[in-house]
Amino acid sequence: MVARAQMENDGRAFEELVRRHQGMVRAQLRRLMNGDEAGADDLAQETFVLAWRKLRQFRGDARFSTWLYRIAYSCFLQARRKSVDAAGAHDDDATQPTPAPLPTDLQIDIANALRRLPIAEQTVLLHSVQLGLSHEETAYVLSMPLGTVKSHAARGKARLRALLSDWQPLPKEGARHVR
Repeated sequence: MVARAQMENDGRAFEELVRRHQGMVRAQLRRLMNGDEAGADDLAQETFVLAWRKLRQFRGDARFSTWLYRIAYSCFLQARRKSVDAAGAHDDDATQPTPAPLPTDLQIDIANALRRLPIAEQTVLLHSVQLGLSHEETAYVLSMPLGTVKSHAARGKARLRALLSDWQPLPKEGARHVR
């Protein structure tokens, strides 16, 4: 499909690629945008416009989906820089990844713990854990050395474990709480 879109400048082939990959690109951007669906959808659209324009530059060094993740992440960074410039301040919490569907109390605790991680660790964990990319793919998407990605992932996971080590689910309503 990619070859057809590249070689023949086939718009229909590219439309099919968009259909296949738009969900995962939107999910990545929603997590990066802390659940801002409208902003994520705008960036997803920008991602696919850029992908179409740069399609001939895709060399197949990575999977097509990984290449799209990289474009989406670049669009996110560019939008974030614009908003930071407009606001005149840098907000590291703007990229806090959102957790996977879990009990609400655990989601809140994970989100709070993630906010306490350095931004690089948050971003690496988003791509390698929440989006399921390999360390190599994460390194490609984030334009980071592989060793740096592995270090950020290990440190981020260790910090999350420490921050969540005392986690206990809230007692169910009507259940007796024993101390």
